[in-house]
Amino acid sequence: MQTAHLIYFSPTGTTRKAAEAIAQGVGASKVIHYDLTLPGATFDTVLTEGVAVIGIPVYAGRLPELCLQRLQAIRATRIPAVLVALYGNREFDDALVELRDLSVAKGFDIIAAGAFIGEHSFSTPSQPIAAGRPDAEDLKKAVQFGRQVAGKLRSGNPDTPDMDGHVPYKDRPKFGGKAPQTDVGQCILCGKCAAVCPSGAITVADSVTTDAENCIMCCACTRACDNKARSFTHPWIEEKRAILNKNCAEPKMPEIFI
Repeated sequence: MQTAHLIYFSPTGTTRKAAEAIAQGVGASKVIHYDLTLPGATFDTVLTEGVAVIGIPVYAGRLPELCLQRLQAIRATRIPAVLVALYGNREFDDALVELRDLSVAKGFDIIAAGAFIGEHSFSTPSQPIAAGRPDAEDLKKAVQFGRQVAGKLRSGNPDTPDMDGHVPYKDRPKFGGKAPQTDVGQCILCGKCAAVCPSGAITVADSVTTDAENCIMCCACTRACDNKARSFTHPWIEEKRAILNKNCAEPKMPEIFI
């Protein structure tokens, strides 16, 4: 396999790590990145050769709408694709089948899929949820999965595997109205939070302003802030964080469908 097309939406970098490890296992000599994370990240292109690795984080069992919008311009002429759902140790629910249906409509032939674990967006040092995932063992499994994909490509078997999930998909929860806040005493107005925001919801001038209605609650800004000036302590988030910390403490392992 000469070329691997890595297509991903990865606010905190975890989905990208899994996709890169799979591409490493596939053994492509050339890797092309299509990073859909930041505002303006659209690629009006038709892929005609190679293999695609399409990686998306799971938000409450579904794919983030912002990512779906940015995927619209990428199409393919029946090239093989590997799907990756990255979730925070709860469940990936219907995300893989949703990504499968979208990818098939865009002209990809789905030959494999995987659900991998990443640190949950709501995770904090005091209430960790899959902290540090994907870890070294996860990435090792991702590389091994890539090698299995390469074997399937060599075998000439294009069959789409069955994968967990349901159609119709579960209802998509509504986001908006909640966002991380800034501790003005810690903030140095460096602009890193705005630079990593997928929805462009943060503006930095004489102070930091966050448009909560457009926040997707990915918490990329809280991870990027070196001064720990960004935190997410909305009561709804605190409640969900406590539930996840309690109920999702047992580490789950990646699941593959090939």
